[in-house]
Amino acid sequence: MTISQDRSIQPPSANLNTLIEVSTTQIDRPETKSIVLPPLPLQRPLLLIGHGSRDADGRQGLLDFAAAYQTFDTSRPVIPCFLELTEPSIQQGVDQCVEQGYSELSALPILLFAARHNKFDVTNELDRAKKRHPHIRFHYGRHFGITPGILELWYTRLAELDRPQWNPHGISREETVLLFVGRGSSDPDANGDVFKLARMVWEGSGYQTVETCFIGITHPRLEEGFRRARLYQPKRIIVLPHFLFTGALVKKIFNITAQQQEQHPDISMICLPEMGLHPHLFQILRDREIETHLGQVQMNCELCKFRLAAIGDAAHHAHDHSPNHAHDHGHSHSPDHSHSPDHAHDHGHSHSPDHAHGHSHSAVDPYAEPEKYHQRIWQVP
Repeated sequence: MTISQDRSIQPPSANLNTLIEVSTTQIDRPETKSIVLPPLPLQRPLLLIGHGSRDADGRQGLLDFAAAYQTFDTSRPVIPCFLELTEPSIQQGVDQCVEQGYSELSALPILLFAARHNKFDVTNELDRAKKRHPHIRFHYGRHFGITPGILELWYTRLAELDRPQWNPHGISREETVLLFVGRGSSDPDANGDVFKLARMVWEGSGYQTVETCFIGITHPRLEEGFRRARLYQPKRIIVLPHFLFTGALVKKIFNITAQQQEQHPDISMICLPEMGLHPHLFQILRDREIETHLGQVQMNCELCKFRLAAIGDAAHHAHDHSPNHAHDHGHSHSPDHSHSPDHAHDHGHSHSPDHAHGHSHSAVDPYAEPEKYHQRIWQVP
């Protein structure tokens, strides 16, 4: 059994004689010292917003990521903070910028996909900070998403696994199934992007097929992913956790992979570690930061519909849209964009010519109870 992982992770079956523990730096961590990033148009502080984890290793992952990114350009502060579960919080991060005398800041979600946290929770926290510091202008950028850099990152990682060091039996790609593992979300859009990315990684790769699954929240779960992968009768299964940092969930993926290997010793299984401090991620992050400086953050305006559905049309985003308001919820608006009655966003419903406004739109959060939500959309009895 070959399980590639960080030395800080101790799998439950570490007593197996067949277990080979490998440092992540040995398998797919290109040197970061040679990274050359394009210059920043502005010297504006950068707030890096991670999800947050109760796992000490997971928390440290973001802090190390922020520290490494800071070393590439010391012209402005890079301030890490977390949405939940640990500190420093987003509010504390904003306060730190204010204490240093800044009146504008860029904020980037260190998130892989545009799910609820990116569309609603982080923006809600920035709205709270705006109320506390009305003189501050926020320039909110994009998540990592699906980009050529992300695809190249995965191509590079998979190419490493073709080497005899990681494939001692010389099993061909045609006899290998990829098992792509996402975090899992209450947002179908983000879950769909996981499937899309997995497919794009697989296309033209030569592997037998790819199965996509999740470690939490939604379905299919990891165990079901293994079951589906085995249906192709592969000689090798490569598990690809699409995670930035380690933490409880990444460790859970390693644990389940170890259990699956014990139950199916005839199949070679290898589980890659989290992506971590990869040069491609820093390059993408630089692009995202520059977008906030140039006002070129491009995302689907469905974000407006999502937020309005969650907090109610009457609240109208819980903040003003004055000309000085720079918090664009992760997408850009042209200079002539306005929120007048003629504004083209339909806020998730249509108005016929004789539609009356003698009623109110209640604040309904469709994802307030994730389990009930998924029972509904998956029709789980």
